[in-house]
Amino acid sequence: MRNNREGLLIVLSGPSGSGKDTLLSELAAHADDDLEFSVSLTTRQRRSWEADGTHYYFVTREYFEQKLKDGEVLEHTSYSGNYYGTPKTTVDEWLANGKTVVLKIEVEGAKRIRSLYPNCVSVFLLPPSLEVLSQRLFGRKSEDESEILRRMEIAADELRHASDYDYLILNDELDYAVSDFRAIIRAERQRTCRRKYMIEEVTKIQ
Repeated sequence: MRNNREGLLIVLSGPSGSGKDTLLSELAAHADDDLEFSVSLTTRQRRSWEADGTHYYFVTREYFEQKLKDGEVLEHTSYSGNYYGTPKTTVDEWLANGKTVVLKIEVEGAKRIRSLYPNCVSVFLLPPSLEVLSQRLFGRKSEDESEILRRMEIAADELRHASDYDYLILNDELDYAVSDFRAIIRAERQRTCRRKYMIEEVTKIQ
């Protein structure tokens, strides 16, 4: 019965420093077999704690631009002078196989995904405050002060789009944020539009 169900696409956005990677790492640690995490391509430099193929695929600008020409990038954007994009083929294959697919995408990319996949579910991760966000960015010591200030300006703009999303999660306590995200996944999987096959299975004559 499970092989007949429709896939579920979830878009996760939030400012740099809101905790998206940490939340997804916690979610993945106890994920079921039907949950998949799309890994984006990026041309930015890898941070010391990041793993290639886990947090991002870190690629050259030339490689990224070739993927664009070949139509193999679902959506892309430029952020702080670097490209970010979502590989298309893998996402479509997962959805066709009834998987729940999580995309970590910034605000502009999320708009593109919502236009391509109208049934997707969008979630915005909020920091407790801009002050806490600033502390997190300075605390990870991966960018200089000018870059952090630039990210704070971008964050302020992104927060103005938070109300465009289906769900808001406040990442004040990580455990609660992860629990909220899991609750969204559970609820959305039960929507009638994704479970109509169950009615047919239950009512068909044996």
